[in-house]
Amino acid sequence: MNNTKGNNNLVKGNFFTELFNYFYKSPKNFSKKQWSIITIWILINIVCMVLYMSAGASFGLALLNCLYGIAIIFGYFTRLIALLVSPLFFFSFRILMPSSKSNVQRAYEWTDALIFATIAATIIRGYFMEAYTIPTSSMEKSLLVGDFLFVSKYSYGNRLPQTPLSFPFVHNKLPFSETTQSYLEWMKMPYTRLFAVSSIKNNDVVVFNYPFEIDKPTDKKENYIKRCVGIAGDSLKVVNQQLFINNKPADNPDLMQHFYKVVSTEGITEKFIKDNDITEGGATDKGYLLINLSNKSKAKLKELPGIVSIEKNDTTFISGYTTFQEKYKWSIDDYGPIYIPKSGDVIEMNEHNFDVYQFAINHYEDNPTLTWENGQAMNNGQAIKTYQFKYNYYFMMGDNRDNSADSRFWGFVPETHIVGKALFVWMSWDSANKEVRWKRLFKGIK
Repeated sequence: MNNTKGNNNLVKGNFFTELFNYFYKSPKNFSKKQWSIITIWILINIVCMVLYMSAGASFGLALLNCLYGIAIIFGYFTRLIALLVSPLFFFSFRILMPSSKSNVQRAYEWTDALIFATIAATIIRGYFMEAYTIPTSSMEKSLLVGDFLFVSKYSYGNRLPQTPLSFPFVHNKLPFSETTQSYLEWMKMPYTRLFAVSSIKNNDVVVFNYPFEIDKPTDKKENYIKRCVGIAGDSLKVVNQQLFINNKPADNPDLMQHFYKVVSTEGITEKFIKDNDITEGGATDKGYLLINLSNKSKAKLKELPGIVSIEKNDTTFISGYTTFQEKYKWSIDDYGPIYIPKSGDVIEMNEHNFDVYQFAINHYEDNPTLTWENGQAMNNGQAIKTYQFKYNYYFMMGDNRDNSADSRFWGFVPETHIVGKALFVWMSWDSANKEVRWKRLFKGIK
């Protein structure tokens, strides 16, 4: 984006002398194209400033964030950022390629290219599309471990950065570190979004920030991917593994899996396991197989000789997360009924449902004092009979239903934690067989 033509003849000498001469003697008159970019950038930052203020940010904090954004574009076009960074490239060239000619011009060009690529990639990743990798089996067989997918950041409305001061291209940890955070929290902005192209619908595959990780800023919590089985305003329950939404059986994903107990007199061949991509389970010490099957692979298994029975695996009650599941003796196969709040809902706070909503009200709606005392709900020392929700909430479940930590364990996902919509798999790597899954390349997600 910078025009460096006509500045190639530099006098050899002290590096820092050359660098400052190059910076100060170079033309600084912006072109019309550059002024257009700067004007658009300033307007965008002013709009973001207004949105942050409308979401509750103070004028000073919103203005500081706006000036920080504007400073980036001016720092790029005036070469100030390059002035600060180019010495790193210059001395790197001296160390890595001592026999080659390394000068200020070369160091600057590399720095300029890096800064432009960083700004462009940050805008694309933050506001348009970002690549993710599937690390666990919770969505199998709809999404496989080793799938690389693109996620739309604009479909549900771009969530503006809540921790804008952060290291580029990483999520919450600095490169080569397991503990050092990659962001600064002193410029912490409130939740707000730009306009949405579409709303979240039942069965959308959604990327979101893990809501139970309460010790981090929202946009720096770990990224999860699940299927949104219930949207704000839905009533949800699971009866004997079948999901019901508003008392109607929900459509089950084609490749949804469950664990089954399989009794066989002849065993199951390795070929069958490989052909049906059965990757979880195996023989037990009780003499039967416990394996994860989709409806399709289950039907094929029934046709094998020697199969005595295929039965659903028994599940245990949920415990160890929020307390209400254990209180109501809910399991992953029999859960609810439960109502998913939407923004503006006024819900009665009674002994039956208080535990269901307390965690969301405490942590997502910023009411840490809400408690149940002496048979009534108390908030800020005052007894309340109802509560009005600020946000829309969603219920997420993995397609690998018996091996997925999801909303059945840790409850609702608020709109503040929604990252984007999963679009398609652009590459897939089978690490077990060390090969590309060619059939999954550019496969849509449904």
